[in-house]
Amino acid sequence: MNVSEVLANTLSGDATIRNAAEQQLSTAASQHFPEYLQMLSAELANEETQPFIRSAAGIALKNALTARERTRLLEVQQKWTSQVDPTIKEQVKENSLRTLASNDNRAGTSAAQLIAAIAAIELPQNQWQGLMPALVRNVGEGSDSLKQSSLTTIGYICESEDPDLRESLNQHSNAILTAVVQGARKEESNNDVRFAAMVALSDSLEFVRTNFDNDGERNYIMQVICEATQSDDFRIQQAAFGCLNRIMSLYYDKMKFYMEKALFGLTIVGMKHDEEEVAKLAIEFWCTVCEEESAIEDDNAQVSRKYKRKYIHLNPNILQYQAEGGTELRPFFNFARIATPEVVPVLLELLTKQDEDAGDDEYNISRAAYQCLQLYSACVGGLVIQHVLAFVELNLRHENWRLRDAAVSAFGAIMEGPDIKLLDPLVKQALPILVGMMNDKVLMVKDSAAYALGRICDCCGTAIDPELHLPSLIQALFSGLKDSPKMASSCCWALMNLADRFGIDSEGEENPLSKYFKDSVSALLAATERPDADNQLRTACYEVLNSFITNVGQDELPSIAHLCNVIIERLEKTIQLQNQIVSPDDRITLEEMQTSLTVVMGSIVQRLEKEIVPQADRIMQILLQILSMLPPNSSVPDAIFGTVGAMANALEEDFTKYMEAFAPFLFNALSNQEEQQLCSVAIGLVSDISRSIGDKVAPYCDNFMNHLLSNLQSNTLSQQFKPAILQCFGDVAQAIGGLFETYLQVVMGVLQQAASISPAPDSNYEMVEYVISLREGIMDAYDGIIIALKSGDKTQLLAPYVQHIFGFLSAINADPNKTENLMRSAMGVLGYVICSQLIRILGLTPSRDLADAFPNGEISQYFRADWINAMIKETRLNREYAPRTTETARWTREQVKRQQSQPS
Repeated sequence: MNVSEVLANTLSGDATIRNAAEQQLSTAASQHFPEYLQMLSAELANEETQPFIRSAAGIALKNALTARERTRLLEVQQKWTSQVDPTIKEQVKENSLRTLASNDNRAGTSAAQLIAAIAAIELPQNQWQGLMPALVRNVGEGSDSLKQSSLTTIGYICESEDPDLRESLNQHSNAILTAVVQGARKEESNNDVRFAAMVALSDSLEFVRTNFDNDGERNYIMQVICEATQSDDFRIQQAAFGCLNRIMSLYYDKMKFYMEKALFGLTIVGMKHDEEEVAKLAIEFWCTVCEEESAIEDDNAQVSRKYKRKYIHLNPNILQYQAEGGTELRPFFNFARIATPEVVPVLLELLTKQDEDAGDDEYNISRAAYQCLQLYSACVGGLVIQHVLAFVELNLRHENWRLRDAAVSAFGAIMEGPDIKLLDPLVKQALPILVGMMNDKVLMVKDSAAYALGRICDCCGTAIDPELHLPSLIQALFSGLKDSPKMASSCCWALMNLADRFGIDSEGEENPLSKYFKDSVSALLAATERPDADNQLRTACYEVLNSFITNVGQDELPSIAHLCNVIIERLEKTIQLQNQIVSPDDRITLEEMQTSLTVVMGSIVQRLEKEIVPQADRIMQILLQILSMLPPNSSVPDAIFGTVGAMANALEEDFTKYMEAFAPFLFNALSNQEEQQLCSVAIGLVSDISRSIGDKVAPYCDNFMNHLLSNLQSNTLSQQFKPAILQCFGDVAQAIGGLFETYLQVVMGVLQQAASISPAPDSNYEMVEYVISLREGIMDAYDGIIIALKSGDKTQLLAPYVQHIFGFLSAINADPNKTENLMRSAMGVLGYVICSQLIRILGLTPSRDLADAFPNGEISQYFRADWINAMIKETRLNREYAPRTTETARWTREQVKRQQSQPS
């Protein structure tokens, strides 16, 4: 095979030639993998080969050793490890390293990607130990092109998400840091090299923690980065501010000195930079500060609630807490609060730099400033009000639309963070003005006013008086639905927040939404049929409709029932549209419409409950018909399954008649581990159907249980699915009662295995949360299974598992991370399921049979263990627990006392 010719043909404009060439490469990669790599790497390193062919060789090599899907990636990495001879490996690596020196930047970049792919395989296995020293040498001694490509290589290696590679890079931190800092210094005359070094430094910051702990090394790194912010090359400035963002996120606790000496001034100046990309990154620095300090305050508050604190005052601006038991709270320096008088005015000024031609997804300087102001407000609270209010009062009625728009945006941005008592009078005063600005002659101002109203409804809804403000507000928002699609979408968001505000916790048949419901439905349905409505607007309108249905008072149930017919008709029309699809865009539009309508239908069913019966057959027929016509990988089944679950809950046993037609779709979803969201919804739907139709679910349980057990053992599905599956076992058990005996041994084995999982002492928050949810699922399963076997008069089957259940309860009691939900479940199992049923489970009478069978007091040890009383007392006396939980604990205490009084 003439590799140059084949590679050139992969770039041909002739599809036949291109496809044939790609097939040749694919065949070679499949049948002669080592030789394929050797041949391509030689072509990549050949300086006489045309640049575009070398680039094609680089692309082919990267594709041969990398993949987006984890399974495919492991497969190609294993091929390198097991199929490629060591001699060929060395040739490939030597060719790639030699190519780094090429004057052809594209070839050097391709070589960098290839080296990074090989490093991801070999560095975690302690192989290719000479790579990092070679790259450091290149940066110190090589030509400019070699330096640049070597630094790019380091960046590619460090940006990998592979956990094994990231772990292995810690031992190379000195080499990495030496190379990138050497290239990033101001003494480096080549800006391309310096830029590559700054990018690599940003990617490597996570792996140089040991170096950052050293004052001297950290000072030098910070000096190099700060100097880079003053470079004449905008690219280098951008990269430098990007580094500062990452450093603030990773090493906040070490930043006080640098904020005082340099970073505060550098970033303020950077925010005013004429080059927008530089200014945006300087703004993002303060976004990072706010996010980090908000997170620290949340973390410290959690620890403070858990432990009694004593205070260690380090200086007036630093307050470090020491909790009892040695738990130290994170240092907190108040960077954002201290900088408020300087940063916030700059952000307000930058809000006036709008680009009226920007697309919705375009991130420009004014949007960056708005985002930062939001975060600032959430972080420092009422400190922003003085600055923002002065700006708003000065510009809200200004003749310059940019200033009007900035004033409206600024007011909306601070709705989250300050105390509601501070905002309430301001909102009441501003509402009539903002409603009036919905008629501004400039679209951008109108849109900002609608969005600000949405922020008010979302964050300060209690300031809106239903009699004084709601009529004009809701009228203005529905008028906005007839404006431009962009404006209409903002109005939809505001209306959704408004519905949530006035529908929650409303008492009685009627609430403030009731009088507007019919007009709201008409306006929203009309907006979905606007000729210029795009998918985003249609979806937004249906979301608002869904929110109104959910939140309106009971007095509007007849209107909801009438709306049900409209939604059914629209769903039926989508079936007819299936035959009119001619492009992928048509498919996306139709499926988004079907999804929105189905979600609305689900909310209607939830509100009408049993009143949906007259329409049930028609609804289920439509949903089943849509399911049968959908292509693979469609997102519509997720919504349909949610609505089917609502139907099952509403119809209860009457839902049984639809099971024969619906079950095949449910089985397919349970087995579809590639579409994890759908599989998750299907697992929840099994629980819904089981609870609804009871023992009528028995004919489908073999399939259900086989799929659920298979999903538990899957390496494809996320482990987050396991708690829901365990809970599902309990729901199925309660539905079929004694018939669950068929699955008892297997399921109890699974539960015992799951109960053995516990977080390691150094586990992260996600792992601890997972174990807690897993244990809640186990407890729900035990509860359902024992109740099921009791109802089937088969409680004696549980005798072999009683000791393990008590052991599991003991483990929960000893875990410091137990939650209220878990403790309430434990009280239920201990009190009702175990204590009141244990003697019957063992098939014994309360007195003589118990004593005869266990003369050494084996049974009493379960009840008289110290941890049982301690566990109940801890739950019963916890003032942070809800009454429902403490009452359960009190009841459990009585059950335990009754069992403890039985003779041993």
